[in-house]
Amino acid sequence: MTKIFIDKISSVTKNLELKHNEQIIDDPNTNLSCEMGTVLAAEILDDKTLYNEMELPSGRMSKLKKGDIIAVALGQRRALKGFVGDLPKSLKAGDIIHLLNFGGVAGECTSANTKEVGDPMRIRVLGGITRKGKQLNINQKMLYKPTNTMKSDIPLIIVTGTSMDSGKTTVATEIIKTLTHMGMKLAGTKLTGVGALRDLYKMQDYGVYNAVSFVDAGITSTANIDDAAMVEMTKGTIEYLSKDKPDAIIVEFGDGLMGHYGVDAILKMPEIQKNVRLHIGCAGDPIGAIGLARGCAAIGLPIDVISGPVTDNEVGQGIIRDELDVIVYNAFNPTNEWMDLVISRWLHAYQLSA
Repeated sequence: MTKIFIDKISSVTKNLELKHNEQIIDDPNTNLSCEMGTVLAAEILDDKTLYNEMELPSGRMSKLKKGDIIAVALGQRRALKGFVGDLPKSLKAGDIIHLLNFGGVAGECTSANTKEVGDPMRIRVLGGITRKGKQLNINQKMLYKPTNTMKSDIPLIIVTGTSMDSGKTTVATEIIKTLTHMGMKLAGTKLTGVGALRDLYKMQDYGVYNAVSFVDAGITSTANIDDAAMVEMTKGTIEYLSKDKPDAIIVEFGDGLMGHYGVDAILKMPEIQKNVRLHIGCAGDPIGAIGLARGCAAIGLPIDVISGPVTDNEVGQGIIRDELDVIVYNAFNPTNEWMDLVISRWLHAYQLSA
């Protein structure tokens, strides 16, 4: 084992509370773990002008430069507008893999939307970060564990979408602001996606008192995870957030209904369906919005509100109203119709004053 100085620590490793001085297994003849969540020290091999920052545990974004030593964790990604990547099948010190997202998830990139994010950033594995001779994995420091039972009856507000960048976080924060101003105590979670803190911090900025994600259950990315594991992680998350008895839990789903991140498996859960009080769907165009609404209805969780870029002007709004029995809500221009819905479902239910 060798001591190493780490310049930048990624947010996906936050619960391990890594230090800048750590020890690594760097024997080039030793096979390193390729399990999801394995924590590695790696050297940046490229200077990029696009997608060239990494999120730190503080939530601050830090620019990456060639030669930087970073701490990352292995995972997969299936981004429509970013990188597609898998876990390596074998790994030793000196091998070259890629940084798959700004949260510090790393793997072998197999495809990239170069127009959006450029070529994948190459990183050279320096070794597996260890403590007391044991190679680290983010699942060694979880805030809560997956479970096969869910007793919570806390009301859920869920935000789904057609894909990444469909307006989910924007509308989620507006909902949080609206309900927080009414006096509600809210918890929040992001149940699917690739590990990063940005969306959780945005929730907290608008009033959520506690926000967690799948990373806190030891998962770097929900891409290609089997349905049973997604269900158990979800149950563990909701049970954990329910301990403080919030008035409601807001749930944001990273990626889209038809992606490979386990969204549909969660939406099909009877325990989730019975607790949902408000379902907002986000889309960038009318066909996407209509498809999302019909897909969610078929699952058993019809959408109450359509938001996202499709609602940015009267063209999209008109088509949605003609085709769907939903409220159309633009997060940048709230309407009285939206407020009436919120008040009828939440304000009266909890006998709070506006």
